[in-house]
Amino acid sequence: MKIALAQLNYIIGDIEGNTAKIIGEIEKAKAEKADLVIFSELAICGYPPKDLLDYPSFILRCEKGLEEIQEVTEGIGVLVGGPSWTKLEKGKKLYNSAFFYSDKKLIRRIDKTLLPTYDIFDEYRYFHYNELFECVEFKGEKIAVTICEDLWNLDEEKLYVSTPMDELMKQNPTVMINLSGSPYSYNHVEKRRKRMQLNAKTYGLPLFYVNQVGGNTDILFDGGSMFINRNGDIAEECEFYKEDFKVINWDSSHTYEDNHEDYYDYDIGLIHDALVMGVKDYFGKVGFKKALLGSSGGIDSAVVHAIAADALGAENIKAIMMPSKYSSSGSVDDAVKLADNLKSPYSIIPIKKPFDAFNETLEEEFEGTEPNVTEENLQARSRGIMLMAISNKFGSMVLNTSNKSESAVGYSTLYGDMCGGLSVIGDLYKEQVYELARFINRYGEVIPYEIVSKEPSAELRHDQKDSDSLPPYPLLDKILFYYIEEKKGWQEIVAMKIEGLDEALVRKIIRKVDRNEYKRFQASPTLRISHKAFGFGRRMPIVARYNH
Repeated sequence: MKIALAQLNYIIGDIEGNTAKIIGEIEKAKAEKADLVIFSELAICGYPPKDLLDYPSFILRCEKGLEEIQEVTEGIGVLVGGPSWTKLEKGKKLYNSAFFYSDKKLIRRIDKTLLPTYDIFDEYRYFHYNELFECVEFKGEKIAVTICEDLWNLDEEKLYVSTPMDELMKQNPTVMINLSGSPYSYNHVEKRRKRMQLNAKTYGLPLFYVNQVGGNTDILFDGGSMFINRNGDIAEECEFYKEDFKVINWDSSHTYEDNHEDYYDYDIGLIHDALVMGVKDYFGKVGFKKALLGSSGGIDSAVVHAIAADALGAENIKAIMMPSKYSSSGSVDDAVKLADNLKSPYSIIPIKKPFDAFNETLEEEFEGTEPNVTEENLQARSRGIMLMAISNKFGSMVLNTSNKSESAVGYSTLYGDMCGGLSVIGDLYKEQVYELARFINRYGEVIPYEIVSKEPSAELRHDQKDSDSLPPYPLLDKILFYYIEEKKGWQEIVAMKIEGLDEALVRKIIRKVDRNEYKRFQASPTLRISHKAFGFGRRMPIVARYNH
């Protein structure tokens, strides 16, 4: 049987556009003489559709799209994901389903059993779980069809009472198929591969796995659809971060050899490509063509500028240098050099006049007080106002340039450097930003070496350095990683006896993280590349009293 893997980039809610794209791939599969073509989870509406699922009109549009797909299945089998009504008297109104069509008929509807509610997932909010396990007979094969999480309940990481494949194996299937919506994170690529390989080995069946690709707001899908032989070897694999179409001429009697490229769990190249794709899709799907950013001559804005240039074209990124009396001439020079290296347009707009105007306006109100962080923040907010004014005037989206280390401890200014429509590196710790800069420069200088080598500074007062307020970033990032990603309390981190980390420092940093939740709640969407990003993946109370 010839089976086609259709790895596509969908737009959430664009049911008509998604339907047309799916039909185009079905016609391509027919031209390749494929017997079956497989699409990803909830392909008809895009994943994750979130509360759009609460609107009956949305489900009706999905049904109409599925009907159009059914009409073009003459001579071919099609497996495509979409929502369906449960028609149950009690329970949720919808299933997360896979529709198996052939010869203009619905052969079988398969519903998802395991509904994740961890990290960014919240499927039990919308869907009822499947309770009926039936294989699909097609072209002389008995197919066990599952949807994403249904294949993750194995070994010591079991989160659910039942395992769908254990039930389906009672019917002696000959092949497994999984329709997936599996997002990217830097520790997930190999974990996903190994989990799918474990399924093939455990059940002794070949597995056809189809994932989606593309950025949907903060969530990035890397693709990597694959065909795994019954021994657990990846015989075929689709591209990462690109739409792809692959036909496998599958014969149950044939042994397929391992034929995939290895990646490490943590690969800076994959992170770079994920961010480029995320920026490109965010702009393309919301309809923006141009971006601007505040370019300080520092590492964060430089990396964001370079990534955005790759995603949208350097000519579509405008850098705004906004020096104050505390800005060094070198910082402006470095920012200009970066723009020249990338061939991006730029403007230099000093903030002395607006900053002086704010101080003069507030002079009476602030009488009898000494200058402090308030005046520092006024500089950041002056810059934010100018960036947003330029955005309003010319229709360019402001890119936020804050990193995860700064966001975690509140080393950022609300309505100042936190402004923007998209946070590009908000899920990268400072040390990762430097690593990404070195990757961008792997073939020669893109980001000026002066930027990469200089000591980081917000330049909001004379001779200011980040180290005045924060521990060295290698130490800070360790504390943050263990607290945020690994969910360890201060006692556990101290007990690890990491050189340079004492109890007072660890507790101080953790308090900063907890106390700045209100800032992050107001931040722009952040492209997710870790398994615990700020935003939907880490939901903490703002008004609370706790001590980890």
